[in-house]
Amino acid sequence: MPAVTSDDRSFISVSGEDAEALLQGIITTDLDLVAADEAWPGALLTPQGKILFEFLIGRTDSGFLLETAAADADGFIKRLTLYRLRASVTFEKQETSQVSLIWDETLPEGGLRDQRFARAGIALTRMRGHGGSDAISLYRGLRFANGISGGGEDGHLGDYFPHDLMMDRNGGLSFKKGCYIGQEVVSRMQHRSTARRRLVSMTADYALGDAGAPVLAGGKEIGTMIAAEGNKGLAVVRIDKAGAALAGGMPMMLGEQTVALTLPAWSGLDFPAEADEAAS
Repeated sequence: MPAVTSDDRSFISVSGEDAEALLQGIITTDLDLVAADEAWPGALLTPQGKILFEFLIGRTDSGFLLETAAADADGFIKRLTLYRLRASVTFEKQETSQVSLIWDETLPEGGLRDQRFARAGIALTRMRGHGGSDAISLYRGLRFANGISGGGEDGHLGDYFPHDLMMDRNGGLSFKKGCYIGQEVVSRMQHRSTARRRLVSMTADYALGDAGAPVLAGGKEIGTMIAAEGNKGLAVVRIDKAGAALAGGMPMMLGEQTVALTLPAWSGLDFPAEADEAAS
């Protein structure tokens, strides 16, 4: 039973009689679907539909618990407070800055099952505090091999829509619950099927290096590597352009070396055979 401890995390408690109504009206996650003992992905968007903050959210006896990157916590609370107005809601950053990550079929008491991994058929539990001594590289490798992003775990990701990070596929983006910030833009992308930038897993027979490297096809940039651990990583690429290159026998390149790109099986997506120049 692998168990690791991830540092540089922050937990924000959200409590008060208006907590659920406020969050339901501003974040991407449909809280009606979030059951006890579960952690769901989510995001707070700009009005233009771009990701401002990523997080995981679970229920508590007094409201909700948000887990996000430590560097984002203060700014996240400040932004949430702007939307509180006169609602009876309290945001409080917890002292804990670590999370234990355990992948085992048994759900430990006090743990939350990470629904991003559940989509990939993996039982992974998140618990506040230090509780694992295995190398964090095991967890990162597991995430990357299964094409799982979110929760701010890959640092500053850049200028992305939720679709780019598979949030329309991992349960973090609702199209049924009604209005929230940025909802109109992402709903239009969904209904017009214009999303072509997608998260992919990367593998190579060499160490991939640092995040930010461009992914190339036919000498043209089609995306960016956003995280890596050894020879595994994640990238956001134009899957139509990658598919067209693959159909034409052109290799995917990271710098001057070849790299393999794979869409996660749980996403249900395939590489299109032709590039769509009108797609976003």
